[in-house]
Amino acid sequence: MAPRRPHDLVPQIVTRLKPQAKSLIITIYGDSVSAHGGCAWLGSVIRLAGPLGLNERAVRTSIFRLAKEGWLSAEQIGRRSYYRLTESGWRRCDAAHVRIYFPPAQSWDGRWTVVSIGHAGIEPDKRDALRAELRWLGFGQLASGILIHPSPDEAALRQAIYDAGVSRQVLVMRAETESWVAPEAVRETLRASWDLERVAHGYAEFLDIFRPVWQALNGGGRPDPQTGFAIRTLLMHAFRRVLLRDPKLPDELLEADWPGTAARQLCRNLYKLVEQPAEQHLLAELETAEGTAPDAHPSYFSRFGGLYGPSGERAPSAP
Repeated sequence: MAPRRPHDLVPQIVTRLKPQAKSLIITIYGDSVSAHGGCAWLGSVIRLAGPLGLNERAVRTSIFRLAKEGWLSAEQIGRRSYYRLTESGWRRCDAAHVRIYFPPAQSWDGRWTVVSIGHAGIEPDKRDALRAELRWLGFGQLASGILIHPSPDEAALRQAIYDAGVSRQVLVMRAETESWVAPEAVRETLRASWDLERVAHGYAEFLDIFRPVWQALNGGGRPDPQTGFAIRTLLMHAFRRVLLRDPKLPDELLEADWPGTAARQLCRNLYKLVEQPAEQHLLAELETAEGTAPDAHPSYFSRFGGLYGPSGERAPSAP
């Protein structure tokens, strides 16, 4: 039975998700702080993360590690430490935003993008780093040194190759499956190149955790601002965790009952339901190096097809 009080939902979600501290901080920055300039006082992050089950020590350790990994840069003003997204951190967030908040292209031209990274001139560490980045972008490994995707983000692909410093060694081609190739061969390629079973299991688990939350809140249990923020953050943390393992294959290549479709719809509906109280809590807690948090960037209101604007009016849907 769904809990009657919205704030009872949060510890149950945390127990089910068991989120890692560093990853949860990335979610806070990616979903919330980035929309308001990308900078936060460390004390603000500690207060925002507290209801999510993170103590001060866990937050400080995670922030320090994210700074070492190039996600964040530190700025000391008096006795206070502020952390803002770096250029690399912004790129990662922007790439994730496209995949998370906006629906994938609905049509596929039947062609594949093929990337060859097996050139002997590529240093092994650069090759491994590029392979990991391409997998993050949804590419599957067809063979050693050969990765494929039916409809990748071309700008992100070009940026990944450029950042790896291997633009002169990596070959990118477009290809299509011949009409006489058996459908079984395509299905076997999908199975071998991507772990779609794991992704489907992740979406099913997401639905199992958040459907009761939707049922409890949609029945009139409007959350208080802190609870709204906690639910929104955990929702996006869970969705991001499975979505970024999803290669986002075109509908033509997926089963008719692919659970990712229902998961995206649930995520969109629940996000819109808690968005206003979540923003109210965020703006009350977030302090930046420049002072109080600025208004959300206009692009924020295009998430999931259009949110409500700061005055309560319906924001236009994203094109």
